[in-house]
Amino acid sequence: MEHDGHEDRSLVSQTFDQFMEDLLDGAWADHVPPQDVLAKNYDVSRTVLREVLAMLLARNMLDIRPKIGTHVRPVHEWRILNEDVLYWRVRLDPDPRFREALIGFHRLIGPVATAQAAARGDADDIAAIRLAFDALRESPPGQPGFLAAREVFAMRILAASGNPLFSQLAPLVRGALAVAGRQAVQRKQDWPDTLILYGRVVDAIRRADAGEAQAAALALIDHTSPDESG
Repeated sequence: MEHDGHEDRSLVSQTFDQFMEDLLDGAWADHVPPQDVLAKNYDVSRTVLREVLAMLLARNMLDIRPKIGTHVRPVHEWRILNEDVLYWRVRLDPDPRFREALIGFHRLIGPVATAQAAARGDADDIAAIRLAFDALRESPPGQPGFLAAREVFAMRILAASGNPLFSQLAPLVRGALAVAGRQAVQRKQDWPDTLILYGRVVDAIRRADAGEAQAAALALIDHTSPDESG
């Protein structure tokens, strides 16, 4: 069957995701089978399979050596600034130190980005952040749109900061949000207090109060971050 470029890309993405799901289930703990075996397992062409392997290699997720074969690299060697890599790293890696590192990164970057959003954000930026806040109020923890609404809110603040480096670091922020999101669902009773903190951030940005915006963002991150000590 012939595919156009879009269909090939979709098939590559689907195969990549299936490979990672199998990795999550422990399929590749010892070694990764040869390409012809993988292509048969996933019912894809060798061309598609090679592109998937190229993606994994580019993300430093695979190690291929002559006479040794193909193995999955330890997760701490993966290139986590890649969106796909970080998504699977958060799902696969139970190491609390990695989760703490993500939260610590967000604690450093989030308040600064929020302060810059207050100082630099224009009317369109503020309106977008306000709409994201409205979506959050309508999607409490446990609702299907909750995690997506939290992410949109954070990404709009990064965009409003006007700092292109923050946009490049967005995958790490998303990872921190994914870690914190699990706790938020478990602590639904805290949601009214959490919404107050979100509102404080929005109000500070609206008033262009950079100092208050930074303090409000820090308070929000500390309130919503998981406690790894227990």
